Amino acid sequence: MSMNVGSGSGGEPEPMIEMNMTPMIDVMLVLIIMFITTLPIANHAVNLNMPQGNPPPPLTEPVVVKIDVDFDGTTTWNGEVVNRAQMDERFTAAAAMNPQPEVHLQPNRLVSYKAVAAVMASAQSRGITKLGMVGNEQFLK
Repeated sequence: MSMNVGSGSGGEPEPMIEMNMTPMIDVMLVLIIMFITTLPIANHAVNLNMPQGNPPPPLTEPVVVKIDVDFDGTTTWNGEVVNRAQMDERFTAAAAMNPQPEVHLQPNRLVSYKAVAAVMASAQSRGITKLGMVGNEQFLK
């Protein structure tokens, strides 16, 4: 800190106090530079233990269940028309199988989202873990 003492008009001079900011700014700059240089270099790599070689081929072919949802909401299970209760029973039976079958869901381009979401929710609530959408190329245009 520095202090200027000026002569005021009158008998007694008044002190004018001004804070010198230069030393404080210098100290702050030195601290910032020290902080930046001492920071460790951030390593953004993630170490993964990846398997080596080719995996063995599956011993058995997976069972595939194909579910089609038509434009009017009609649901077919491997080509057979089923209602909601029958579909729930079949999902429960399929979830109990070991290994669980793959469920391929193919909605029609004109079907409402609600009908497809109902099938997917039913499969999830019954314990189906292998559910996939097929025929998505029809939605590209």
